[in-house]
Amino acid sequence: MFARLLAAAMLAAPLLLAQAATAREAGAAAKETSKETVKEPSMAQSAARERQKKCGSEWRALSATEKAAQGPKWPQYYSKCVKRLKEQKA
Repeated sequence: MFARLLAAAMLAAPLLLAQAATAREAGAAAKETSKETVKEPSMAQSAARERQKKCGSEWRALSATEKAAQGPKWPQYYSKCVKRLKEQKA
């Protein structure tokens, strides 16, 4: 009985190694295709990111009293800032 188990294990080892190599190759191929399908951000998305970065840097530069005058919380300030930046572009 033990001899049969040992023989089966010896026969199965090369098959398992071949299967692992195939799985690694499939994983590498999947990574290559996923890199190719990455979409570039649209012009609108890029503009929105730039506005968010600009408003964020302005917000961090404000003192506590200036923040209270502009809008005490980030969402209110950000809304006003985006409107202002869009008006400047137009």
